[in-house]
Amino acid sequence: MTRGEKLLAFFLLGAGVSHFLNPDFFDAIVPPALPGSERFATYLSGVAEIIVGVAVIVQRTRRIALWAAAALFVAVYPANLYMAWDWRDRELSERLVAYGRLPLQIPLIWWAVASARRATSSPPRT
Repeated sequence: MTRGEKLLAFFLLGAGVSHFLNPDFFDAIVPPALPGSERFATYLSGVAEIIVGVAVIVQRTRRIALWAAAALFVAVYPANLYMAWDWRDRELSERLVAYGRLPLQIPLIWWAVASARRATSSPPRT
């Protein structure tokens, strides 16, 4: 496992756990157009991030998990768009946080895709 893969796995695990430690924050950025409750979406995305983070750690599932991480980063992008829109009238510092999340997704997606292309799914043969 490379340092980059390890860092990405821990980033996903940390983000996933934070959905359970601070669900109100995540509930507030769930786009209202999504079906179901905000809390369900918060917990579902948290569980997805935890599962993908663990799967990145496991050699056998690493490559598919890295592709799943890229897809997950794309899937949660609408929440960041909604947050930027919804926070447009807040204090400048809060708007900067919301706007800063938008470009952050691009390197996360790139990082997951680049890692997936380099990764192997099964242990090396000896």
